[in-house]
Amino acid sequence: MLTLVLVFILALGAGALGGLVGTGSSLVLLPVLVLLYGPRAAVPMMAIAAVMANVGRVAAWWRQISWRPVFAYSATGAPAAVLGAHTLLTISPKIVDGLLGGFFLVMIPVRRAMAKRGWRVRLWQLGVAGAVVGFLTGLVLSTGPLSVPMFTGYGLSGGAFLGSEAASALLLYTAKLATFGQGGSLTTGVIADGVAIGTALMIGPFLVRRIVQRLRPQTYARLIDMVLVAAATGMFIAMGSV
Repeated sequence: MLTLVLVFILALGAGALGGLVGTGSSLVLLPVLVLLYGPRAAVPMMAIAAVMANVGRVAAWWRQISWRPVFAYSATGAPAAVLGAHTLLTISPKIVDGLLGGFFLVMIPVRRAMAKRGWRVRLWQLGVAGAVVGFLTGLVLSTGPLSVPMFTGYGLSGGAFLGSEAASALLLYTAKLATFGQGGSLTTGVIADGVAIGTALMIGPFLVRRIVQRLRPQTYARLIDMVLVAAATGMFIAMGSV
């Protein structure tokens, strides 16, 4: 019981981080969950929590969501997440985690170059990215930072970015969670702990809503870079624990 209380408190902070920059909550919680519960329980548990966390973000920014990029991204991403989740049951994600860690680090200069040169991601490119990220979302433990440069590159920022990215992630994680349910991975204990963690993650976005509205674009960009670094670190930690 004490363990769950401590994880709940950590999840509150992780939810606030996710509500601030649109991603990162899974990466903060992942090493802790793997250490306490093992990777087999941590993956579906985090999927439950991620669904609930994104429900909270969608609710917080509902009026600012841009639905066209959400549907373009999720139309290919959700089926790909199902395929990735099925693949996860047959292969080890260790190598993929390592590659993603390196990719996250590379995305820092790429994202800055996109912003400096005014590159824009088009709607059809979001559809292609959704298929790739959707598959990886089903395959590995967390790919949240992969969607950050795509939605910001489309021109979204602040509440519009947070809500739109959360809505697309909600659809992807729901597809992944349904696959785990069919595979028998959602035990009573996993569901109970996942719901408890997800509840804490849902509260986080509302705690930082006013802060997001006051953030300067430069500060927001730095926070995204910090999350990408944390994402790479989280992937390398996950790779070592598999």
